[in-house]
Amino acid sequence: MNIDPTVSQVSAPRQPRAKRPRGRDLSSKRLPAMARLAAAITVVASCAAAALAQLPLEGGATNERSPETSQKRALSYRQLALFGDVLEQVRNRHVGAPKDQELIRAAIEGMFMALDAHSSYLPPERFDEMRRQDAGKFGGLGIEATVEDGMVKVTAPIEDTPAERAGIKANDRIVEIDGQPTSGKSLEQMGAMFLGEVGSHVEVAIVREGVAKPIRLKLTREFITLGIARLTYVQTVPVIRLTSFSGQSYDGLERVIREAVSRAERSPAGIILDLRNNGGGPIDQARRVADAFLARGAIFYSRGRDENQTSRYEAVPDEIDALITAVPVIVLINGGTASAAEIVAGALQDHRRATLVGTRTFGKGVIQTVIALGEHTGVCLTTARIYTPSNRSIQALGIMPDIEVVQTVPEAFRGKDAIPGEAGLARHLPGEQGEATFTSSIYVPLDRADDQQLQYAVKLILRQAHHEAFPAEPETDRARHLRRY
Repeated sequence: MNIDPTVSQVSAPRQPRAKRPRGRDLSSKRLPAMARLAAAITVVASCAAAALAQLPLEGGATNERSPETSQKRALSYRQLALFGDVLEQVRNRHVGAPKDQELIRAAIEGMFMALDAHSSYLPPERFDEMRRQDAGKFGGLGIEATVEDGMVKVTAPIEDTPAERAGIKANDRIVEIDGQPTSGKSLEQMGAMFLGEVGSHVEVAIVREGVAKPIRLKLTREFITLGIARLTYVQTVPVIRLTSFSGQSYDGLERVIREAVSRAERSPAGIILDLRNNGGGPIDQARRVADAFLARGAIFYSRGRDENQTSRYEAVPDEIDALITAVPVIVLINGGTASAAEIVAGALQDHRRATLVGTRTFGKGVIQTVIALGEHTGVCLTTARIYTPSNRSIQALGIMPDIEVVQTVPEAFRGKDAIPGEAGLARHLPGEQGEATFTSSIYVPLDRADDQQLQYAVKLILRQAHHEAFPAEPETDRARHLRRY
């Protein structure tokens, strides 16, 4: 399973002489930290989805005119002239007669190899996919998958979608789509094959362990909704599941919190917020989700290239946090909890508003800005680092749970149940407060009876199990020291 950077809104194309606003966050890549195909497949590119924040574009180029700046610019112009010479030699002399468009795109993509793992060029297919994911609704099949050994492997079907109803299961391998083999296809190519008009049909062939012949299924595309809070119950305990963030996440969370409170004769004994394998989404939605549980204080800080480029994002009192102010909260996390989901977990942990149960999170603590370069292309740039309210850097460290619960993994999944964190990525942005190279489990059993992390959280809320970290008590000496900038 790949982790994706947070999906977020897209900045408008740059207009000549237009003055841009500065310093205020509008909204939120997903990780190639968890690049995954979700829902149709939802393709997560390196900038599509782990805290992908949409910040306003900074206006114009720098006005510096120092001798050092002039020398650097002169060197850059000489290098651009060299690039032109190389391009001319390749286009005129290479035996393959390559196309200019392909050469230039390859050169642009190569430029980003000198940057961090989450900065990337967004060609039309990836740019349009990010916009669909940010909206959280599109035509597809409902499959979360990844490319493994050149083949499409299903991570999980999304609940109440064509894929789940057809019986597609985790670890199935999709070998054909409408008669076309999937081997060797990129994530973007796979996404294009799965996405389509609602009501259109697609035939898939899957290979399943223990089944001799490929299973052939005909599915009809439906609207697939991502980032919606889903409410279920384990015994009497409300469990709110957020698999990702989208523009619809907060509204769904508000609805299910009101439902959980209204269904109880009195306030629920506790609420479980399940953020396991949540690879991120719009950072503004993460802020609003955290705010639903907090009445005041910082939710997170972001800091850009310069020390003075620091922004503070505050919680404000509202009807939702007033409804559940006395209700204990447990947040479930694991190695697939990344980016925007880590912001929520870190904020609630620092304010002692929730107890975190599970395993260490992924550790993607940076913000991306998506800059549109036209109607269908853009770039995704890492522009800031993220800090929790107590000034903890998330980048390359992740968030540690208050109570570590390691899920027992069936033999069939052992060795495939964990992923390396952000610090394991080849071009990750270094952590300012150290780094932790680790693997953390992403395995969550389909049968809730086997879900040890969830069952332990339920026992804590029902007082059938006890731990000093639960319930979290904001006013005690155990509260983290919160620093202001």
